[in-house]
Amino acid sequence: MDIWIHPHARGRMEERGTTEEEIIKTVEEGERFPARFGRTGFRRNFSFGKVWKGRAYKTKQIEAYGVKEGKEWIIITVMVKYF
Repeated sequence: MDIWIHPHARGRMEERGTTEEEIIKTVEEGERFPARFGRTGFRRNFSFGKVWKGRAYKTKQIEAYGVKEGKEWIIITVMVKYF
């Protein structure tokens, strides 16, 4: 599966605390669900066990939103939740 991460999503990755590897795993292995504007969402939980912005969390959940163009997924934005 070809996955291209849009520059907007790359900016969100850094500020929200995720990596390209996690996004790729989310798209390839995560739950797929319909999203607004004809997009597709992908969701996957990762074991975290670290501190993020001064608080400790066990789990990090990645949500990636994208569109499919031909054989390629274009990831438009990324959300990260810690719990």
